[in-house]
Amino acid sequence: MNTCKFIYPAGGLLLTSGLCFAQERDAVATTERPNVIYLLCDDMGYSDIEAYGQQMISTPNLNRLVSQGMTFTQFYASTAVSAPSRASLMTGQHTGHTKIRGNKEIQPEGQEPLDPNVETIGQLFQKNGYVTGCFGKWGMGYPGSGGEANNMGFDVFYGYNCQRKAHSYYPEYLWNNKTKEYQNGRYSQDAIHEHAMQFIEDNKDKAFFGYFTYTIPHAELRQPQDSIVEMYKGKFQEPNPWRSDGDYGTATEPRTQFAAMITRLDTYVGQIIDKLEELGIAEKTLFIFTSDNGPHNEGGADPTFFNTEARLRGLKRALYEGGMRVPYIAYWPGTIAPGSITDLMAAGWDMMPTFVELLGEDSNWRDEAMDGLSILPTLTGKGEQQKHEFLYWEFHEENGRQAVRAGDWKLIRQNIKNGNPMHELYNIAEDPHEDNNVASTYPDKVEELKAIMDREHTPSTLFNFGR
Repeated sequence: MNTCKFIYPAGGLLLTSGLCFAQERDAVATTERPNVIYLLCDDMGYSDIEAYGQQMISTPNLNRLVSQGMTFTQFYASTAVSAPSRASLMTGQHTGHTKIRGNKEIQPEGQEPLDPNVETIGQLFQKNGYVTGCFGKWGMGYPGSGGEANNMGFDVFYGYNCQRKAHSYYPEYLWNNKTKEYQNGRYSQDAIHEHAMQFIEDNKDKAFFGYFTYTIPHAELRQPQDSIVEMYKGKFQEPNPWRSDGDYGTATEPRTQFAAMITRLDTYVGQIIDKLEELGIAEKTLFIFTSDNGPHNEGGADPTFFNTEARLRGLKRALYEGGMRVPYIAYWPGTIAPGSITDLMAAGWDMMPTFVELLGEDSNWRDEAMDGLSILPTLTGKGEQQKHEFLYWEFHEENGRQAVRAGDWKLIRQNIKNGNPMHELYNIAEDPHEDNNVASTYPDKVEELKAIMDREHTPSTLFNFGR
């Protein structure tokens, strides 16, 4: 019997055309290469699940995933907020090179589109004969733009085009490809999950790539009042009920709702695993679970109560470890060693080169087109794993921030937009909570990492720290 190992930080027309294209590819779909499901949840912190140290929220199915798969202890989101993190994931470029480096809103609905000249993960799988589907939150191209999911490599899309709209779990409508589907009071996550499960069922005999972008546990803290919520009723004191502020709905028991949301997501994970096993395709499916950035404290969420920052400092929008280091679990029975743990330092922009190698594509162009490295050797235990000399992030809200991690050293540059930036240097191996700023003790290391920041940030007309 496998035992879960708990991990703690050591330190219409277009639609028809798309569907026809998917049908034409059926002839070349292969069963030799694995299906891939990439489940990117929203605002889940490193310590929000049991396998990473959470003691107040039940996540038995994620424990099961850990016991049967590989757990990463040093995996980083591509940045500390949604749209640029997802754009980096999609393109294999870090946020010094991506077009989308922040949450640039477009009215009345949507965000700045992806660069049409940069290939996405969806397009990579499409051109290799896979049926592709995105289910959940998109946030990388407003309706009618070239950046819509159906235009960026996904045969099927069901969910929120706009990340602002995703602040409501009971939206007026969701997008079914390029058509609005009115919900009539339905809970969005159940609808999205049902479509994702149907996608697996419909394509069980084909090669498929599923990008499951559920918005749990992002605020607002609302959901059906069912048996999952009942698990937590009366378990926590609720001294700070949340009243609707226009962005997020009322939550009279926010701690109860937050815990239940994570257990609900865990239930979805269990249903996905069960479906793969039921269909006999678990051993030919790589299933990855992770988050787009660290935890939030919005809409009544209380990360302090759930002991989040006790392990890693910082929340969403911070470039401290807590804002970016996230859970990452990979499951592929028969290929990934069960119960395995790795401290490989990796990030969201490593996924594109990983999938390039997985598909057997020519990767000679990788170094120029992407910033990531394939982590496939670590996942499979075959071949030599390349390692990053450094990881780089930038963040364009709240006066602007940059961060570099090179080995055990991490430099954070704060307050860029005001013209008087401050630098903080931490040794992550010795000080994983980033409490002891040693910039004045190691000035040469500060200068070394500052040079990386200056080199890796390329000019952008949209995101240039106010310059």
